[in-house]
Amino acid sequence: MILGIDIGGANTKVASPDGSIVELHYLPLWKESKLPEVLIDIGKRLEPECVGVVITGELADCFPDKEAGLSYIIDAVNNAFNGAWFLDSSGAFTKEKKRSIAAANWMASALLVGAEYRDSIFVDIGSTTTDIIPIINGEPRAGKTDFERLRRGELVYSGVLRTNIASILYTAVLEGGTSRISSELFAITADAYLVLGMIGPEDYTCDTPDGAGKTVLDARRRLARVVCADLTEITESDIVSIAKQVMEKQVTDIAAGIRDVARQHEPGLIVACGLGEFLAKKAACELGLEIILVSEKYGQDISKVFPAYAVARLCARIEPPHE
Repeated sequence: MILGIDIGGANTKVASPDGSIVELHYLPLWKESKLPEVLIDIGKRLEPECVGVVITGELADCFPDKEAGLSYIIDAVNNAFNGAWFLDSSGAFTKEKKRSIAAANWMASALLVGAEYRDSIFVDIGSTTTDIIPIINGEPRAGKTDFERLRRGELVYSGVLRTNIASILYTAVLEGGTSRISSELFAITADAYLVLGMIGPEDYTCDTPDGAGKTVLDARRRLARVVCADLTEITESDIVSIAKQVMEKQVTDIAAGIRDVARQHEPGLIVACGLGEFLAKKAACELGLEIILVSEKYGQDISKVFPAYAVARLCARIEPPHE
């Protein structure tokens, strides 16, 4: 029994190499994290013989630095599983605590994609961020740290659930003219895509900004507040318009990142995964690039947890080095 686990700052994802096991746990590390307990439960329920792990949660601001975050996560994994291996940013498995394990979930996905699509750009749009990874002759060629990838345009800090609307839009065009946006955490991208029908309430896996519900009505109310309005002060068409403007701006930002990477590497196509695949598809259309969606090949559930699935597949294909 082989298991892949992707531990992020907000979500922990689990998958088996055959796709029969797919789990997503919302476990924000900065909020009295239940990560150690959940990992122990996973170990007891599934009893894996080998576990491949990728980590991005070390950046959570509950830790004083990345070293502390890595130590916390690695200790939680090792306490829950006997046969845990960590994939680092070079694509190698290790059991050592070392800095190269940090922010390496993209490497698992890109290695799996690169085995089939040898010259491509891999795009993963999740709840919080967008990875844009160039793959040349089957090898991922991205920066090895978040800091480096952010500077190179290979990491766009914009996601389909948790991103603050105020960080995307500065103004919104409404029926009566243009309005400035309030720079508060009144609404997030999940609200926009729930209103537009791009996601369902079951996909809204993070906390809501106001602690209220995850219905379309709740989302509309939060979007209205972005322009300091109640639902009685703004039309439904204006609320839908705000949501569409959010999507258009995210597509533009992601397309710009893909364009920058494509200029350097001239890929044949884009391969995209994640809950935000629809944004990648729109960005590819804007750029006139061919795109393949992971959901069409492996299914939507696997697409949403693709780094966990990829590291499980790598464990199944490549025997990690013996101690």
